[in-house]
Amino acid sequence: MTTRRFSLLIPTIFCVSCTIGPKYQKPVVPAPPAFKEFAGNEEWKTASPSDDLLKGKWWEIFNDPQLNALEERITSSNFTIKQLEAQFRLSRALVLSAHANYYPTIGSAPSIQQSDNRLGPGSNFQLPFTASWVPDLWGRVRLAVEAATANAQVSAADLENARLTLQATLAVDYFNLQGTDMQIALLEQTIDAYQRNLTLTQNRYAGGVAARSDVTLAQTQLFTTQSTATDLRSNRGTLEHAIAVITGQAPAELTIPPGKINAAPPTIPVAVPSVLLERRPDIAAQERLIAAANANIGIAQAAYYPTLSLSATAGLANSNLGKLLTWGSRVWSAGPVISQTLFDFGRRNANVLVSEASYDASVAAYRETVLVAFEQVEDNLNTMKVLAQESEELARAVAAAETSLQLELDRYRAGTESYLNVITTQTITLNDERTQVVLLQRRMVSAVDLVMALGGGWDSSTLPTGDQIRSNGMGDPAYTQKVAQPVTH
Repeated sequence: MTTRRFSLLIPTIFCVSCTIGPKYQKPVVPAPPAFKEFAGNEEWKTASPSDDLLKGKWWEIFNDPQLNALEERITSSNFTIKQLEAQFRLSRALVLSAHANYYPTIGSAPSIQQSDNRLGPGSNFQLPFTASWVPDLWGRVRLAVEAATANAQVSAADLENARLTLQATLAVDYFNLQGTDMQIALLEQTIDAYQRNLTLTQNRYAGGVAARSDVTLAQTQLFTTQSTATDLRSNRGTLEHAIAVITGQAPAELTIPPGKINAAPPTIPVAVPSVLLERRPDIAAQERLIAAANANIGIAQAAYYPTLSLSATAGLANSNLGKLLTWGSRVWSAGPVISQTLFDFGRRNANVLVSEASYDASVAAYRETVLVAFEQVEDNLNTMKVLAQESEELARAVAAAETSLQLELDRYRAGTESYLNVITTQTITLNDERTQVVLLQRRMVSAVDLVMALGGGWDSSTLPTGDQIRSNGMGDPAYTQKVAQPVTH
C-alpha cells in the first residue's frame, strides 16, 4: 500500500517542475540611432547618465515656485490618482490571491449529529480537520501568478502615466493662464493708449482740425479692444478653474494672482531613441500586457493536462462526548484525486487560440505605442525649433511696428497724416505684440509636451517587482509605500 502511494507521488514531484506554454521574450522594436529633428538645434542637448534635470520633479526646470506648489498637490489631492491607486491595490490583492494557491487549504468543521432509529436515539460528535492541496502541475499556479503580477505592473505603469499626464496638463494650463495674463496686461496698456488717442482726437475735432470720422474710428478701436480684454478674462477664469480641479480643490478655493512667463523655455536633455523605450510609462504598460498575455497562453494550454488534488482528513469522532478527546476516537482519511477532461468538442483549443490572438494584438499595440512615442518626440522637437526661429523673426517685426506707430502718431499730431493710417499701424502693432506673447506661450507648452513625450524622467526600473507587490505592508519597499496609499476620507 505504501509503495503504491509513493509511486503516485513520483510523477507529481517531477511534474511540479514542468511548465506549459511559451517562454516570454520581450518583443524587439528597432529604434533609430537618433531623432531626425534633433540635429542642428540649440534648443536642447543630449542627456548624459549623470543628468538629473528630468528626474523626479521635472517641472522644477521651469524655476517657477507657484507652479512647483501646484504640482505637489497632484499626488496628494487629485482624485484620478486616488482612483488609480485603489486599482493598483486591487491588482496587488489579486496577485496575493493567485500566490496563495501554492499552499494547501486547511479547515475544520466540528459537528453534532442526532439520530433516532430502531436502536434508539443517539448522538455523534465530530471534530475533524481537513487539508487539501492542488500541486502546481504544469506550472498552472506559477503562470497565474506571472499573469497577475504583470497585470499589477500594468496598473502601476498606468498610474504613473496618469500622474505624468496630469502633471503635464497642469503645467500647460498654468502657462496658458500666464500667457493670458500677459495678453490682458498688454491690452490694458493698449486701452490706456487708445483712451489717450481718443481724447487727443476729440480735442482736435473740437478745435476743427479733425473730422468726426476720426473720433468714431478711435471709439471703435477702443471699445473693440476692451471687448477683447473682457473675453480673455473669461478664458483666464476657465483655466484657473481647471487648475483647481486638477489639484483637488473646488474652483472657489483657488485664486492664482496675475503673473507672466519670466523666461524662454529651458534647455531640455533628450536621450537617444532606444532609451525612450525605458522612459515612457505607457510603453512599459504595453510591454507588461504582452507578458500577461504570454502567461495566459500557458494557462490555456495547461487545460489539456490532468489535475491532481491531494486531500486529507484527521480528527476525532465519538458518540460519547466525554470520550471525544481520547485516542480511541481518532479517525483519518487521505488520498489523491486525478481529474482529466476527455472531450470538450474544441473548447480548450478555442481558448488557446483566443490567448494567442490576444498575445499578437498586445505585441502590435506595443509596437504602435513605441512608434507613436517616437513621433511625439519628433513633433515637439520640430515645434520647438520652428517656434524659436519664429520668435526671433517676430521680435524684429514688433520693433519695426512700434517704431512705425510712433512715426504715424507724430505725423498725426502735426496734422500731416490721417487718423486712418494711425489706426492701421496700431492694429498691426497690437497684433504683432499679442502674437509675440502667444508664441512664448506656445513655446512653454511645447517644452512641457516634449518633457511628457520623453517620459518626464520616469524609468521602467521603478516598476514594482513581484516581491514588492506581494509584500504584506510590513516594511514595504519605497515604491509600494508611494503607490499603495489609501484614499483619505
